[in-house]
Amino acid sequence: MFPCYSGIEAIFFHTMKFLIILVVIGLLGPTPFTFGTDRSEDRPTILKFVTMKPDQAKAWEEAIGRFERAYPSIQIEREIAPASSTAYHDLLTQKLKNRDPSMDLFLMDVIWPAEFAAAGWALPIDKQFPPSEQAKFLPGPIQAGIYQGHIYGMPSRIDSGMLYYRIDLLEKYGFTPPQTWGELVVQAKTIVEGEKDSQPGLRGYSGQFKQYEGLVCNMLEFVGSHNGTLTSEDGNRSTLASPQSIQAVTFVREQMINQLATPAVLTYQEPESLAVFVQGKAVFHRNWPYAWGIVDDPRYSKVVGNVGVGPLPHFSKGRKVSALGGWLYGISTFSPHPEEAWKFIQFMTSADIQKYFAVKGSLAPSRIALYRDREVLETNPQYESFLPVFQTATPRPRTPAYPIISNILQRYFSRVLAFPDTDILKEAQIADQQINRYLALVHPNPS
Repeated sequence: MFPCYSGIEAIFFHTMKFLIILVVIGLLGPTPFTFGTDRSEDRPTILKFVTMKPDQAKAWEEAIGRFERAYPSIQIEREIAPASSTAYHDLLTQKLKNRDPSMDLFLMDVIWPAEFAAAGWALPIDKQFPPSEQAKFLPGPIQAGIYQGHIYGMPSRIDSGMLYYRIDLLEKYGFTPPQTWGELVVQAKTIVEGEKDSQPGLRGYSGQFKQYEGLVCNMLEFVGSHNGTLTSEDGNRSTLASPQSIQAVTFVREQMINQLATPAVLTYQEPESLAVFVQGKAVFHRNWPYAWGIVDDPRYSKVVGNVGVGPLPHFSKGRKVSALGGWLYGISTFSPHPEEAWKFIQFMTSADIQKYFAVKGSLAPSRIALYRDREVLETNPQYESFLPVFQTATPRPRTPAYPIISNILQRYFSRVLAFPDTDILKEAQIADQQINRYLALVHPNPS
């Protein structure tokens, strides 16, 4: 789900050099596509759609079949990339750097649009997807698709971080789901202490704190819920050394890592942290929507029927924040068939098809109205709890420099959480300087 990068600094500088060349020769900048290109009536248009291996293969096949029946003059040819998000990103960028005209459209992770837009690889869809239509979608995915005032991605599905909790244990001790991180700490400590004789292995919290992209998502939620940010609103500078950020990171190290979890949590990604929870060994757990299907399945879970889900807590004077995940459709700048590609995207993001994916594949829709749809809610009753979470979904920094920034963030957060004696403020200031160095390359004239 999350991209990782090797040789990241060399790759970044190579990419920046490439972007600067494009700027000089005038190839960058949004170039909206137009309709009305002449097509041969004798043969269908073949659209090349490059995507990762779908997690609901039959649902995708049926949806694409419906499109081809509705538009018999257009056929979809899929190229299935490796399951790794990193490998998929590498495949896409290689094709786009080569201006491959055989690729018409693709799915973008929500952290990629700024990179693709700045490089001139993705077409802006402002005219085809105006604000009046954007308002029908959850705000987080829309924000993720916007770069420098233009929108480059159409929301497909949504993911965001959420809190899973043991209903039975909270009720036993007279608690309701925590609204603040402070309440969560008190509840977790009380329950663990009360259950120490019957459940000596029970811990208070399980999340994702290994050095990888998931760590950035977890920490964005803590920092954001303390009214902090990872970068400034205009994206021109890093803000890790702000008081809000420092206090949030300190809280995570002192309370979440050292008090509620165990040192092993510093090695957890999603599967490891979820395994702890479904085995009944954690009171609270942070994960993505997919985890519900495992938590509620007796084949894998020992806590079926005893789990609730809702928004992540916030600090006492903060706000609810969850890290945005999910996918957006994008159109290649080098596609000879942008009009047909847009028709496909419109069809696949329509209310009917998003409803189909929700009912048949339990893929969380990005259209707000579907969370009021009777059939969708009957099939996925958990969506009633998911919606408030999705409404708090916050994108990670939207910048072409995100790959290298993520690498610095991962190293910073991992270091200060794993080593209690490190000076968080000093390390944050160092990380700020490193990040600002790269932001200056892509934002040379900060406002």
